[in-house]
Amino acid sequence: MMPRDNMTCLVKKIARQALVTFRNPFAVGEANKAFLENQTKLKTLMTEVRAEDLKLVARKVDSSPISPPHSPPVTYMHICETDTFSMGVFLLKSGASIPLHDHPGMHGMLKVMYGKVRITCFDRVDKLPTATSSSDTPFSPPFQKGALRLSVLRSTGEYTEESEPCMLSPDRDNLHQIDAVDGPTAFLDILAPPYDPDDERDCHYYKVLDPVVDTEAKKTESQNQKEVWVMEISQPADFWCGGEPYPGPEVSI
Repeated sequence: MMPRDNMTCLVKKIARQALVTFRNPFAVGEANKAFLENQTKLKTLMTEVRAEDLKLVARKVDSSPISPPHSPPVTYMHICETDTFSMGVFLLKSGASIPLHDHPGMHGMLKVMYGKVRITCFDRVDKLPTATSSSDTPFSPPFQKGALRLSVLRSTGEYTEESEPCMLSPDRDNLHQIDAVDGPTAFLDILAPPYDPDDERDCHYYKVLDPVVDTEAKKTESQNQKEVWVMEISQPADFWCGGEPYPGPEVSI
């Protein structure tokens, strides 16, 4: 690793590489060799970045409640956005969470800047329950028709600034929940393409449903991973995201 004071602005390199990686939507995917090579380059740059590159100072634990009316539990620092990707920093107070949510048709890369996060990742399974069949779901009706989705709990892991980036794709780890662990935390976040409700890329929130009665957990044959039902919900009342200025190097694409 080069000395940080001798490095060309790393955040600008990351932005340029993100543009190269995701600018051709028809060439984005795990079957495309050039995309995978560019994605690896982007992951390498993201692995290198640290809080000081973005002029971030680690926050101290706030002794006040995590979500007073005047202070959101999560804030966002906008760095840059194009039609191809968005990049910014999420800051979570101690004990705060970004609830389980999706990224429709999107790739993502998340790198912790300071603190620790726990990320729980799910894959969606293309299966819908019937409205009346008790054999299809372990839940007693009524439930909102069309709101349930079968998903696979893929992983739960903790990440720090020393960890590699956490990645998601349209088909893998696309639903996740992010929890601050043992204090405040911040992470650099890239999404490609950005959220856009007008282009069917709105953010949807979910909750994992507990079975009404105890049943043996279903496992996928290939990965031995737990299948769960998740239900789409409105944005939780105790979660909202504020904004604050980004203090780091200006990035223009």
